Amino acid sequence: MAEEKKRYSDAELEEFRVLIEEKLKVARQNLQQMQEVLRNQDRNDVIDTSPTYKILEEGSSTQTKEELTQLAERQQKFILSLEGALVRIANKTYGISRISGKLIPKERLRAVPHATTCIEDKIGNK
Repeated sequence: MAEEKKRYSDAELEEFRVLIEEKLKVARQNLQQMQEVLRNQDRNDVIDTSPTYKILEEGSSTQTKEELTQLAERQQKFILSLEGALVRIANKTYGISRISGKLIPKERLRAVPHATTCIEDKIGNK
């Protein structure tokens, strides 16, 4: 009987690191755009009509400051979660469920790279 894998290999961790860094780059750009819109919201500037809004909600020409602030806060949390995943990669603990200690399936990590639990652990922990 084959021994169950305890952690992802260095090559697999590197693959996830590249994926996470790309998502982090996009997330930081999105956050920066949201912050620029918030800073310029009180002015009648051309920035207000720029494509920045497309990242927020297709077809919407205006966003309230409150909605935009909430989106920016969520984006900041997402960035922190991705940064935490990079720390776990460096520590070689990435992809290990914090509840059961089992490996989180690669498919889940590709879809949710900052996941810290398997679906089974998440469902069972509610």
